[in-house]
Amino acid sequence: MSPPVLFTLEKTLPLLAPLRTGLDAECGALEARNFPDGETYLRVLSPVSGRQCVVLANLLQPDAKILPLQFLSHTLRAQGATSVGLVAPYLCYMRQDKVFNPGEAVTSRIFAGVISSTFDWLVTVAPHLHRYHNLSEIYSIPALAISGMPALQSWIASQADALLVGPDAESRQWVETLARATGLHFVVGKKQRRGDRDVQVSLATGNSISGTTEAIIVDDVISSGHTVLETISALQRAGVEKISCAAVHGVFAENADRKILNTGADQLAVSNSIPGDYCTFDLSSLLVPAIHRILAEINRGDCGDKQP
Repeated sequence: MSPPVLFTLEKTLPLLAPLRTGLDAECGALEARNFPDGETYLRVLSPVSGRQCVVLANLLQPDAKILPLQFLSHTLRAQGATSVGLVAPYLCYMRQDKVFNPGEAVTSRIFAGVISSTFDWLVTVAPHLHRYHNLSEIYSIPALAISGMPALQSWIASQADALLVGPDAESRQWVETLARATGLHFVVGKKQRRGDRDVQVSLATGNSISGTTEAIIVDDVISSGHTVLETISALQRAGVEKISCAAVHGVFAENADRKILNTGADQLAVSNSIPGDYCTFDLSSLLVPAIHRILAEINRGDCGDKQP
C-alpha cells in the first residue's frame, strides 16, 4: 500500500510535521484563496488518483472552515482518491447533545451528519462524549476516538510531586486514571453549574489537601475557563501555593488563558491539538497508529461502505 497524501488548509498546524513524518506521508499541495466576495477558490495540485488521502483540520471556530473542507474532500474524490479521511484532533459541536429547551437544534447530531457525508472516516482525540457513549451513535462513517491521557500522563510524570485535582465528577475518570499511573494523590471537586458562565466548585478540605503546596488541575478541555478559575480559587482558599492547569485541548475562549494566569495559575499545559502558546505535549505518537489502523481497515474493506 502506497503512503497516504496528507492535506491541510492551515499549514501552521503544529501536528502537521510530526504526522507527515510518522505516516511517511506525501505532503499534498493546494492552491486556496478567497474571491473578493468571500467565496472560496480551491485547486488540488498533487496527483491523488488511486491514493488514500488524509485531511488534517483544526476545528476550533469551525463555521468558516466547514465549507472549504467539504470542497477539498469532494475535489479529492473527483480527482480519483480512493478514500478521504478527516483527522480532527479537537472535535467541535459535541456540546449540544440533546434538546434542553423547545426548538433547539441538536447540533452535535447535525454536524456529525455533515462530516459523515463529506469524509470516509474520522479520527479524533478525547471528544466530549457526555450523553453519547461513542461516536458511532451519531457518525455513520468509521469514527475512531482515541484518548489523549497517555500524552498528558507523560507530561505529569515529568513534574514534581503534586496533588491531581479534577474540577468535577465528570473529570474523575481522567484524574483517577492519571493518579493510578503516576502514583500521585488526587481529589475531585463538586461543581454546581447555574449557567454557561456561572459555576461554583467546592473541594473537601481533608487530609488530601491539607499541607499540599502544589496541585495540577486536570480536565479534558479548557474552554471558557470558568470551571478552572473556580477550582483555582478553591485551592487557594485551601492554602495551595503553586497551581498548574493541564488539559488535552486548550480552547481558551474569551481570553480564558490570560484570566487563568492572572488569577494565580503558574502554568498552562495542553496538547498540540489546537495551535496556541501553551502546546506542551505532542499527540502525534497516539494519532499515527490510529490513522494507520483505520487506513488498513479501509484498504481491506473492513469498514464497509460509507453511509449517505
